[in-house]
Amino acid sequence: MARKSKYDQTKQAQAAAAKLWPTALYVRLSREDGDKLESESILSQKAYLQSYIEAHPDLSYYKTYVDDGWTGTNFDRPGFQAMLEDIRAGKVHCVLVKDLSRFGRDYIEVGRYIQTFFPMMRVRFISINDHMDSFADPDSVSSILLPVKSLINDEYCRDISKKIRSSLDIRRTQGKFIGSFATYGYRKDPDDRSKLIIDEEAAGIVRDIYNWFISGKSILGIAKHLNSLGIPNPSAYKRLQGMNYHHPADEKLDGLWPDSSVRRILKNEMYTGTMVQRRNQTISYKVRKARQVPEDGWIRVEGTHEAIISRETFELAQALFQRDTRTTPGSENVDIFSGFLRCADCGRAMNKKLICQPYRDYNYYICSTYKKMNTGVCTKHSTRSDKLEQIVLAVIQKQIELAVEMDELLDSISRIKRKDAAAEQLEHAIKAREGDRQRIKSLLLELYPDYKDGLLSQEQYLTLKAQYEEKLTFFDSAIAELQSRLATHHDGVNIHNDFISTLTQHRNITSLTRALLVELVEEIRIHEGGGIDIRFRFADSYQLAADYIERNRHLLTA
Repeated sequence: MARKSKYDQTKQAQAAAAKLWPTALYVRLSREDGDKLESESILSQKAYLQSYIEAHPDLSYYKTYVDDGWTGTNFDRPGFQAMLEDIRAGKVHCVLVKDLSRFGRDYIEVGRYIQTFFPMMRVRFISINDHMDSFADPDSVSSILLPVKSLINDEYCRDISKKIRSSLDIRRTQGKFIGSFATYGYRKDPDDRSKLIIDEEAAGIVRDIYNWFISGKSILGIAKHLNSLGIPNPSAYKRLQGMNYHHPADEKLDGLWPDSSVRRILKNEMYTGTMVQRRNQTISYKVRKARQVPEDGWIRVEGTHEAIISRETFELAQALFQRDTRTTPGSENVDIFSGFLRCADCGRAMNKKLICQPYRDYNYYICSTYKKMNTGVCTKHSTRSDKLEQIVLAVIQKQIELAVEMDELLDSISRIKRKDAAAEQLEHAIKAREGDRQRIKSLLLELYPDYKDGLLSQEQYLTLKAQYEEKLTFFDSAIAELQSRLATHHDGVNIHNDFISTLTQHRNITSLTRALLVELVEEIRIHEGGGIDIRFRFADSYQLAADYIERNRHLLTA
């Protein structure tokens, strides 16, 4: 393009002075940009633009459009969109910004607006610090300088986004909570916002949800029960606590529990004391939508906060999700055997069926293959539900009797092997440490009531709590080490089998419950003719203990 003469430039300046331009002042600040200095603040930008417009009589102030806290990587900003509406309505003829980075950081879109949209709408564009004025100096917005500066701004934003994401991942791997709102059941520690502490009111609801689910209540049934009790859902609870929390479905739900919220709580490993983060991630610094991260990409750090439920309870709940736990219409409870019964021949699930008889109606289970397909594919494998409950209960009771006998035999073997002095010393040390641990645990449990009653200040409560928790960790480690040394002192076999303690605590059961099945049973196979095979969850541990007893039986007869 030919260079303009000084005469032409003077003439153009005179023409500009003769026309008043209704001017929009656009200011933007994004925390993602790392804008921390006062010179980049909203108030500073406003003052800077006002002083410029006052020094240029051809510009008449129309309105200031503000986007505070909005990223420059896209143009879906409320202030910017309002300015566009006024441009289309013919109210704004000039856009004034401090520099291109305040206007936007997507170099493609920046070029489209400045070089296409604004000229089409006959809108003048001025970027003060970049010395750009599309009317006074058209070359300033059509030269290579515009895309270069826009590309630099875009790259700066990409680099900042990358650094922020890396910094957040470092904090996640350290077990620090970085979310805006704590997981339901927890709250942020007022002394350390990256740490979670239990919110007892909500934590009680979480425990109830797990207990109800394991005991046989369906997910939908749990949601209905919570609503009948008038308990606010997690979103409503956060707002009742004074938090500025909003969810897209809030207006539709009106504080009620949907089944999806119950399911989310039952699948959340955070309740076991494990910090699980980066389950969702924004697609890129330009695309703000989030997508789910595969489970192997999650960042998990164990033991970062106090658990609301035990690991065993959580695993039981996850195991139930693998089973067919549909309920009959109108019922909130899952059938006691739902998800446990299989045909011994075809391996398919058993279906429940009601049989009406003159004096009494009975529920039967029959093979789903027989029910849905040709009868020649598999046989009926019919068994009555009440009879099946009796048989399963009797088998479990017998298994408990065997566990009690095994426990006694293991204790006898243990006593014989512990007669030497070294073992006795280890045993005495374990009991002493267990006593110390129990004493500290009692003191820890008494702290919170004292704090609530005003006997302790918050600072005293938190200090003592940290000290007691540190001591508990020390005693747990010491006990584990002593028990390991004692086991090694014998023959390396851990005789304190988990399944024995699990079974013996049910030694007085008189009825079968779904919670008992979930805890003890893996699968029940139904044979043609009514015979059953029960596979217990602890089969391997049982065999380990049985082999240990057999190897040491000579000690019992010596």
